[in-house]
Amino acid sequence: MNLSVVILAAGLGKRMYSQTPKVLHEALGKPLLQHVLDAVAPLKPAQTIVVIGNGAQKVIETIDNGSVQFVIQKKLLGTGNALAVAREKLNKGPVLVLNGDGPLITTKTLKTLLKRHAQSRNILSFLTFVDDSMSGYGRVIRDERGQVTAIKEDKHTTPAEKNRFKELNGGIYLMESGALGYLGRIRKNSTSGEFYITDLVSLLSAAGTKLGAYNCPQEEIRGVNTRKELYEVSEIMRRACIAKWMRKGVTFLDPETSIVHSSVTIGRDSVIYPGTYLEGKTLLGKKCLIYPGTRICDSSLGNEVIIKDSTLIEGSRIRDGAVIGPFAHLRPHTVVGRNAKIGNFVELKKSTIGNGTKASHLSYLGDAEIGDNVNIGAGTITCNYDGTNKFKTKIEPGVFIGSDTQLVAPVVIGKGAYVAAGATITQDVPPGALAISRPSQQNLKNWVRTRVLKTKKRNVKTKRGKKGAGA
Repeated sequence: MNLSVVILAAGLGKRMYSQTPKVLHEALGKPLLQHVLDAVAPLKPAQTIVVIGNGAQKVIETIDNGSVQFVIQKKLLGTGNALAVAREKLNKGPVLVLNGDGPLITTKTLKTLLKRHAQSRNILSFLTFVDDSMSGYGRVIRDERGQVTAIKEDKHTTPAEKNRFKELNGGIYLMESGALGYLGRIRKNSTSGEFYITDLVSLLSAAGTKLGAYNCPQEEIRGVNTRKELYEVSEIMRRACIAKWMRKGVTFLDPETSIVHSSVTIGRDSVIYPGTYLEGKTLLGKKCLIYPGTRICDSSLGNEVIIKDSTLIEGSRIRDGAVIGPFAHLRPHTVVGRNAKIGNFVELKKSTIGNGTKASHLSYLGDAEIGDNVNIGAGTITCNYDGTNKFKTKIEPGVFIGSDTQLVAPVVIGKGAYVAAGATITQDVPPGALAISRPSQQNLKNWVRTRVLKTKKRNVKTKRGKKGAGA
């Protein structure tokens, strides 16, 4: 099948009250338009055309992946005009038309539509749903034989028609090339001044062509026109995503307070505590434990990793058995080795941490390569920036770094070396050496007693002076 896809994404989105084009607003971490593109991609269309208008350049910059064609609807004259604009670039063959603000449509439903359309040999087929609680959707009008004859806009439908015709238009159409020839016959609506794609139905019905309307889950048809609807759609996605992972063996202690993007993968027997955010292309291995207040984005975790409370992980890789947090921050391009421990108030940036290495407290390790079984004392800093350039610190396996140490890069700490607490290291430390940079300690005997006596004498003199002044 030489299928073409047209996604209508040119609308103003006035009710969003936003400078961002409506189709670029995100639902569960992805633009609305991207959700629609993801749904049609498995259909393997020969071409996918997105009709844009409002914020066209921003849409192109955000969405363009080389496989999508964009056409611009210069004047926003309705859905019928939008399809007519795209028609010039369409190949011969069936055309699937969707709205860019309908992110809940599934590939399964679209495949069913394609199958039934082909089996019935319709010139035009479209999706419908039934929901008395939803307003603003066109009514599907059928004749006495049950054949579709028209779609009537909600605002033009009489109370009697609303009672009789419960079927609503889902706004997703599949049509043969011959149906496109009727676009030029659509008349401009006298009230809105727009051309409606829904008028194709009555035109094709009057011409005696074969039409089909197929019911689908109403949830999949929901569009987004307001911030409230954006939240509602996001919530439907979130609950569905979490329910999927629970079916696959993941425990959520409070599903209502966790957010998991659809692009996330979670291993069996992992436990997710309340208030957690798993975003982007994050991958969790088996038996991971994610405590409250954690946000993990575009990161990969091995098996049996523990992430303690209030930890932020971005663009990082964590190997099996590592423990991170609480209150840790892993910035992009960080790798943490097997069974390593990154403790409270430790920040890692573009660093590699070896297997079994520990940085348990209050440290900053940036642009560092740290070997296996290294101990990083509390308050250690890799001084990686001189105000102009970044430099690397290398700490070889088995090193012990004492507390309150500054490692001024570029510097290498050799295998098995020790660095004394309070040191400022500006030169390489040889393997097995002890580096000390602080002055030798001095103990002043009887210093406290002498200080107390001096203080008492000073106070006596002060009191005498005050009495003399008073006399």
